[in-house]
Amino acid sequence: MARRGLVAGPDFEYFRRRYFTPTEVAQHNRPEDLWVSYLGCVYNLTPLAQEYKGNLLLKPIVEVAGQDISHWFDPKTRDIRKHIDPLTGCLRYRTPRGRFVHVPPQLPRSDWANDFGKPWWKGSQYEVGRLSAKTRNIRIINTLTSQEHILEVGALESMWEILHRYLSYNAHAASYTWKYEGKNLNMNCTLEENGIRDEEEEFDYLNMDESRASQSTRNTPLKYSAVAHEGQQGLDK
Repeated sequence: MARRGLVAGPDFEYFRRRYFTPTEVAQHNRPEDLWVSYLGCVYNLTPLAQEYKGNLLLKPIVEVAGQDISHWFDPKTRDIRKHIDPLTGCLRYRTPRGRFVHVPPQLPRSDWANDFGKPWWKGSQYEVGRLSAKTRNIRIINTLTSQEHILEVGALESMWEILHRYLSYNAHAASYTWKYEGKNLNMNCTLEENGIRDEEEEFDYLNMDESRASQSTRNTPLKYSAVAHEGQQGLDK
């Protein structure tokens, strides 16, 4: 494993996160930056949008940019849902928003080109990661500067993946040894696996709404911290 100063860890230049939150997917909502999620995975369809730019068949996909479109699919076959076409009596793809890229026309047409290979939803070339089914908010505090940042992270993300998210706020964060209650965190494990439990169930039990729970979380004393050899980073829930 590569070393960065005092801390061993992955080379973040080539690091690839496994999980993305629905909020992150929603930010990619334009034809020139188009992501969708379906059946638990996240896909970057920007190359597809560029290839079919100006084509009317792209319109239904652009309309759902940044959204989860699992309802388009049969979870058992992972194919687009089908129905019996009332006009032809044949089994056809169900497309309530209108036919989109790689879906064959209702009737034979001379201008239909099916030489594109696999339809975009059947290949893995656009997949960028998995969709976080559950997320949690954490507060990261730089105890040297008192700067705080709230991050939404996936419940199944490892500490390395969380650290990777935080690099945009502190490019040197990967040089720290992260700790919880004085003990080194296992960076290959999740927050929960490191003994840092999610308090959402407790808030639900107390019947606290989300906004109150979020504010309460931010005002609680430091609960877990990441301490560096040459400085300190605090991580507060």
